Formats: sequence, C-alpha cells, structure tokens
Amino acid sequence: MSYYISPRFLDKLAVHITKNFLDIPGVRVPLILGVHGRKGEGKSFQCELVFEKMGIEAVHISGGELESPDAGDPARLLRLRYREAADLIKVRGKMIALMINDLDAGAGRFDRGTQYTVNTQLVNATLMNIADNPTNVQLPGSYDSTPLNRVPMIVTGNDLSTLYAPLIRDGRMEKFFWEPNREDKIGIVAGIFDKDELSAREIEQFVDTFIDQAIDFFGAVRSRVYDEQIRQFIHEIGFDKISSRVVNSAEEKPTFLKPDFRLPRLIEFGNLMVQEQQRVQNSRLVEEYNAGRLNNYQQTPNPAPANPIQKEVANNSTKVETIYKVNYASSSNGQQNGSKLSPETQEQVRQLLAKGYKIGMEHADERRFRTQSWQSCSPIQTSEVSDAIAALESCLNEHTGEYVRLIGIDPKVKRRIVETIIQKPKI
Repeated sequence: MSYYISPRFLDKLAVHITKNFLDIPGVRVPLILGVHGRKGEGKSFQCELVFEKMGIEAVHISGGELESPDAGDPARLLRLRYREAADLIKVRGKMIALMINDLDAGAGRFDRGTQYTVNTQLVNATLMNIADNPTNVQLPGSYDSTPLNRVPMIVTGNDLSTLYAPLIRDGRMEKFFWEPNREDKIGIVAGIFDKDELSAREIEQFVDTFIDQAIDFFGAVRSRVYDEQIRQFIHEIGFDKISSRVVNSAEEKPTFLKPDFRLPRLIEFGNLMVQEQQRVQNSRLVEEYNAGRLNNYQQTPNPAPANPIQKEVANNSTKVETIYKVNYASSSNGQQNGSKLSPETQEQVRQLLAKGYKIGMEHADERRFRTQSWQSCSPIQTSEVSDAIAALESCLNEHTGEYVRLIGIDPKVKRRIVETIIQKPKI
C-alpha cells in the first residue's frame, strides 16, 4: 500500500530536520518543530511517512509518559531519550530525530481543572533547557563535558497554546499548523483505499461528500465495512467459543473475503458514523450534570465568617463590588430595549447564530484575568437570538465587577472563532 505524503508536510519537516544538522554561521535554528492541528488529521502518521522517505530513524516519547508518581522521572526520561538519539547519530552515521507525540496532552494546561504538577513544571523547564543547549544535555547526578550531537525534535499536539508560553516562543519552537486541503485529503484517502478498486473520480466524490471530516474518519469507514463479516464469523463460532478460536488456537487464523467497497456503500457507512457523531454532540450530558451541580452550589447560602480575619476579607469583597463599575461596550445610540448588551454586541450575536455558530460566555476576576484563567458561564444551548441575549445578560448580572467575554464557536471544527470582552471592571 502506497501512502500519500503531503508536499507541504514533507517540505516543512525536511527543512527543519536538515537545518538542524547544518552549521550555518550566525543563524540560530529552533530545535523544536511543533506540528499542531485538529484531531484525527494524521499529524503523527505523516511524520512517520516523512521519516521513512528521508531514511530517518526516530526515538519516540508519548505524552502519557510525561507524568509519574515520582517527581523528576519524566524530565529525566526526556534527557535520557535525547542522549540516546544523540548517540545513535554517532553510531549509525545518519539523521536521527526525537519525536514527542501529543505533547499538549502530557504537559498542557487546558482549564482550571487541569492539575499543574511538579512534573509538568520540570518537563517544560527541561524542554526549554534542551532547546537552549542542545549539545549539553546532562543526566541528574552526572556530568559529561563531551558535546553531544544536536538532535532535532518534532512534537505534535492539537493545541500548542495550552503549553507554557516561553517554551513555544519562536527562538525555541517553530510552529507548523497542519490542516490538509482538498488535494491532500484526496491523496491520503486514495492511499487508504489503494487496493479497493475505487476510481479517482469516486475517491473525489467520497471526499467531497464528507469534506468536513478529519482524515481518520475515512480510515474508520474502511474498517467499518468489515463489521458484517466479523459479526457473521462470531455467530458461526458462537459467543462462548470465539475467545478460544481467536486467541491461542491450534487452527489457522480466520480469513475474510474482500468486502464490497463500492462508493454508495462507503457513503452509507459514512452517514451512519456522522449520525453517531451528532448523537455524541447533542447529548452533552456532562454539561447537564455540571449545570445541576452549579445550581446547587449557587443555592447554598454563604456561611458566616468564622473569625475576624475572614470577616475582614468578606467586607473587602463587598467593597470591591461597590467601587468597581461595569464598562459595557456602547455606541452613540445607547442601549437597545433597556438591554445591558450594546447594539454592537447584540448584532454580533445575531450574526454568529445566523451562521450556525454556538455562543458561549466566560468570566474572570482581576487575578484570574492576569493569568488568563477564564471560567465558563452556564452553557447556552439555544439558537434563538432573544434567548441567547437573555442568557448573556444573566451571566453579566451574575458576575458584576468581573471581566466577561463573548465566545463564538464553530461546532464543525470545534474551534473558537470569536473572543470579545464585553464587560470590564472599572474603578
């Protein structure tokens, strides 16, 4: 099976890796290349194909290895794998790269519920240190003055903004956003169905039918086509005997006939999978559960201060609410219909909902605003403009004296397209 490599992807990785092995006077080359993009677009697999094409051997680290019950273990693992890759360059006499998959999952901070551990701090610090001193990477408890070979690092992730900001600055990490275009998708899907006798026109039609889906969707469709044969095999053997027949059996491994890969059948399975995706998106039970928990929390009366110090804090809090004034965005025409939202904000809400986008709100007090640790307001599920505006005003009323921002979300790609602060505390 011949898999497709995107020319853009190949060019970016080849330039980054080669540049790290060259000695260019007066040029500081970033050691790390961060490949990011939405889930399921084949970032890691494209990297593997590039490595194979260039004859490069890769030393791998998973994002799941960057946490441990013992403080310092993940940082030591990073240094150990880096030194291992540097030694392989000397022994093999060819390019070697260090590959870290899903770095944001292991070292990123997604929201206030993500625990920021000592290991997370050490991983970020270690990666920054390696990026700044790539030929002098030492293991704890020992020191070797012999310079190491420079090892280019490739990291993948969905959202690199969740990483520690100094780590992803341009001097240390070069960024590459991978979003396959239509030509890329056609080439990749043609490689997936290379032996299934689909014409180039059928591949194009298949991709165009599900143009908004990620690359892994098409591979999952191909796998789903085999389900009927496997189901029939299970019924023939019996549910009680299938385990001994498949695992550690003296009989030959089961074989299956090539299923029907005609385009209408693939589209049928694809539509079924799209419906399953929609059910997951529409259920959103966790939001329902969290909304109930939030309501219970808000209905709980605040306990009286237990001591004079707590009483003073409570009084100060009241004072802050008194002296902070809400600074709403406004126009020369004033507010509409007595609404707290400016006409510009109301129009923005209408435009977002008209385009099929979702509306959300986040709030932050002065301290959280400085650290960009926003908290979500209650979910807004409606597509009616009046109901959405009422929900936004409710969030403003609940968080008077705090920063509040409006968020527009594209539900197809799960990406924010708008972030606008519509309320600011003002002394």
